[in-house]
Amino acid sequence: MTFRSLLRSPYTGFIFFAVLLLLIPLAVTNEYYLNVLIIIGINSIIVMGLDLLMGYTGQISLGHAAFYGIGAYISGVLSAKWGVPPLMGLLLALVGVSIIAFTVGNPTLRLHGHYLAMATLGFGIIVFIFFQELDFLTGGPSGLVGIEAMTLFGITFDSDRSYYYLVSIVMLIILLLSINLVNSRVGRALRAIHGSEIAANVLGVKISRYKNGIFVISALYAAVAGWLYAHYITFISPSSFGFMFSIKLVTMVVIGSLGSLWGAIFGAALLTSLPEFLTVVEDYETVAFGIILMSVMIFMPRGLLRGIEDLVIKIFARISDRSEVQEKINE
Repeated sequence: MTFRSLLRSPYTGFIFFAVLLLLIPLAVTNEYYLNVLIIIGINSIIVMGLDLLMGYTGQISLGHAAFYGIGAYISGVLSAKWGVPPLMGLLLALVGVSIIAFTVGNPTLRLHGHYLAMATLGFGIIVFIFFQELDFLTGGPSGLVGIEAMTLFGITFDSDRSYYYLVSIVMLIILLLSINLVNSRVGRALRAIHGSEIAANVLGVKISRYKNGIFVISALYAAVAGWLYAHYITFISPSSFGFMFSIKLVTMVVIGSLGSLWGAIFGAALLTSLPEFLTVVEDYETVAFGIILMSVMIFMPRGLLRGIEDLVIKIFARISDRSEVQEKINE
């Protein structure tokens, strides 16, 4: 393998990113910043799955906060009520979410555009109401307490630093799986569906099978994130899994860059950490947040990551043109 092909490999970026994640705690000693990084990692897991659905397959979902909440509540309730270990809670959460996602996705993914968005929005609202009304199980609006801290294979992750490494490892595993998926025959089929479902169908792509499959996979990503969140906070309430969080997840995908796993992670990191920086403007935090989002969508409609790439290319192109003109003048 040549050096140029190594740079173009999708796994090169993954290796550098993995090293960066593992080195960050050496520079960050503040527990609060580690907490923010953990939440960024959890949100990145959800957003990567949502990007596979929206960015690569072209299917809109405004209900992914529901899958996030279902994963958190299944594992959280099993832990708080019956003392089920977190790993078993994860397995049962994945089974439950996959069944629900397949049941919901099979009819709703036959819809298109805003009809699909409204259907997934309705699903998210229904699940949110269930979280609130089943107070004997979920604790209702007051929330569910008593969830045990994460313990895996005899190791208890009871500090922010140890939990950061756990979230990072899970995130890297999911990122690697996603990279393999988008660079496989399945990934090409998903992009074909995004481009034109009619053309993809003519080429022999099983449209409904791929759409349902990627919907279930993205829901499973959200369930894993919910499991990590529940055993990190050890308290969950319906307010964390409402409609506005679904909107925030979609915004992370769009702002980062649709159809880019790195853009999804970038968007999750930006929108999760941005409110922390905007606290300096106090009462105008929401206004500043809105202005930043509007500016990105107006001046970088392809998303921040691709917008930055385009800007760098333009700068280098201008530098190259100027150097060529200068060379001709010198001749």
